[in-house]
Amino acid sequence: MQRLLTRYTAFYVVLFAAVVFSLLALQNAWWWVLALPFIALSLLGVVDLTQTRHAIRRNYPVIGNLRFFFEFIRPEIRQYFMEGDDQELPFSRADRSLVYQRAKQQEDKQPFGTKQDVYSTGYEWINHSMLPSQIKDINFRITVGGPDCTQPYSLSVFNISAMSFGALSANAVLALNRGAVLGNFAHDTGEGGISHYHKKYGGDLIWNIGSGYFGCRDEKGQFSPERFAERARQPQVKMIEIKLSQGAKPGQGGILPGAKVTPEIAAARDVPVWQDCISPPQHSAFKTPVELLQFVAQLRELSGGKPVGIKLTIGHAWEWFAIAKAMLKTDITPDFIVVDGAEGGTGASPVEFMNHVGVPLLEGLRLVHNTLVGIGMRERIKIGASGKIISAFDMARVMALGADWCNSGRGFMFAIGCIQALTCHTGKCPTGVTTQDPLRQKALVVSDKSLRVASYHNNTLKALAELLRAAGLTHPSDLRPHHIARRIANGEVRVLSALFPDLEKGELLRNEFRQTVFRMGWPMANPDSFEPEYSLSAAMSGLTNTQLPQKNEAAEPVQTNI
Repeated sequence: MQRLLTRYTAFYVVLFAAVVFSLLALQNAWWWVLALPFIALSLLGVVDLTQTRHAIRRNYPVIGNLRFFFEFIRPEIRQYFMEGDDQELPFSRADRSLVYQRAKQQEDKQPFGTKQDVYSTGYEWINHSMLPSQIKDINFRITVGGPDCTQPYSLSVFNISAMSFGALSANAVLALNRGAVLGNFAHDTGEGGISHYHKKYGGDLIWNIGSGYFGCRDEKGQFSPERFAERARQPQVKMIEIKLSQGAKPGQGGILPGAKVTPEIAAARDVPVWQDCISPPQHSAFKTPVELLQFVAQLRELSGGKPVGIKLTIGHAWEWFAIAKAMLKTDITPDFIVVDGAEGGTGASPVEFMNHVGVPLLEGLRLVHNTLVGIGMRERIKIGASGKIISAFDMARVMALGADWCNSGRGFMFAIGCIQALTCHTGKCPTGVTTQDPLRQKALVVSDKSLRVASYHNNTLKALAELLRAAGLTHPSDLRPHHIARRIANGEVRVLSALFPDLEKGELLRNEFRQTVFRMGWPMANPDSFEPEYSLSAAMSGLTNTQLPQKNEAAEPVQTNI
């Protein structure tokens, strides 16, 4: 029996069946129903034996193709039959289901008790109060605009994160923007420019400007003040965001192949039709931290005094510190800073960039918040946060660490029908969210999905209000790190204020460095250059004459149990 079952057995069987059924078909035409499939499989076996690309098909003709078939359907099998409710790939079924329920106005309550292991490392909770508060208005808003802003904007604390037309389909953009109108919140355009789909329903826009200057560039790809002013002064544009980097691929530019640069995309980006559209890794409008802030001031003036800010993922700490020092040197501040975590999303990114480049949101957000406190400028600048924010607790956590508002990209994608098929980069999105295929887009009905966008936003704010009531607070701005607790290794518990200590106002101005990142990184920063003043590795190894600041033992924060 063992000798009969060889790697060619399946091929021999289909050949034999093809011959037998073909002979029978010569007697009765009905046998062709069986003969033709086996003839096709026989031809497939011949192709398998003669092709040179796949060794497994040459060694196992016909049956070897099953390996590629099962590999093709593996993601669907895993998602529907094997994936646990709390497995994050990258979002868990529990997270996705929560968005679907809130978007569809379905019951989002659960019976019987938590499914989470409350004694596992990393488990987090918000500490409640004996005196719950009363909250009448859940439309939580903040005012964005510093001392040099003449058109401050009242912004919801929960908004649509930066996603470009081109990465998203036309119907997806329409649904998101109409949902923003219905829910009275803002829609970030992404760096792909302002398309006519963004403008159809008149939803408030945060215009994202990347290194390609799409929508405000000249014929050479350089920043055009005239074209910027023309678009920035449109009433629908409420804020302008200079994108320095994004979480899923910080430090990387991009190219949109000419075949994808349709007339609609070309019009939104101010680029030639059917030609490669390049987004460089770095900006050409500025080269130093001081020049960046001068660019901020220029955009604020050209826009007629609207809020102008920056979006970044933290990388080298001294580069962020250089921007902070430039604020002190010039007295120019952005009206807001959006901190994007390394866990942020993208339509396509190299695996190494997605998995191993950039600082995660919590650490990056806390560094930005503490730096602004340390230089005495926190009151002038609002902070937004983005990176895997789905639920009200996700919002509460980052707002406790210093965020004034939250952005969500993939959360709102789920609201308009995304099923996490992970085919965003192929143009074959099964729900029409991330494709430019006009037939696939038609599956996404704008009138229905826009209602879901507004419902998801509203119901998430309701849930946030319930958390705040339980904690005895009345607004998200009341949240502080001590309100959130986390179980760390060995079963110990810390509040976030112990894991992410505060800085005192003006502390950095007094050269008091209680935390290592400031003690090591702050002296390296130069407001006139993104380059460090010296090599940190060489200084720490004693290979230079640089004297690193000494640790302030008395001021070092002590981590204690609750």
